[in-house]
Amino acid sequence: MTMSAAFVRNGCQDIVADNALPRTLHAPVFDSPTTAQHGRADIARYLFLDPGSQRFFVDWDAAAVATAVATAALLRAEAGREPHDRALRDLVGELSTLSTEFRSQWAAHDVRIRHDGSKRLWHPQVGDLDLTYQSPELPVSNRTVYDPTVYTAEPGSTSEERLRLLASLAATQPAHSTNQPR
Repeated sequence: MTMSAAFVRNGCQDIVADNALPRTLHAPVFDSPTTAQHGRADIARYLFLDPGSQRFFVDWDAAAVATAVATAALLRAEAGREPHDRALRDLVGELSTLSTEFRSQWAAHDVRIRHDGSKRLWHPQVGDLDLTYQSPELPVSNRTVYDPTVYTAEPGSTSEERLRLLASLAATQPAHSTNQPR
């Protein structure tokens, strides 16, 4: 899949596997200080703790609130599935301590898993991107949940042209080590 950004998240929202394009598309997430501090890109930490996320998510007030609601709900769903997961408890504690927005969303007690939608992102190299995403529902094992997500652009759109440019940039970058699931 060269024109789709595909990645897999674990229940803590860590990106644990990806193809080449997400590293380029989500460069702000991978380059975030939150990633450097914890050794892997984590969507929840980036969203709630990195001020750069306000630039990355276009229409911050609307888009980020929807993303924050969904991210907190995904973490709550995972906490229901894995109440003894220490890494998840630590993440929820960290976010609760450091993010007023997360505390608010966590207190709402929403549990929701959304499998498709759209995102508007701003990338520092190509500008605005309007993308759709799909997260196919996979059977849940008895312990570990991995959530694959695939981002695509409308054929013939400016976003497709920009995604194609990012794909060519990704193809010329040196190979990276793959994050290992825990």
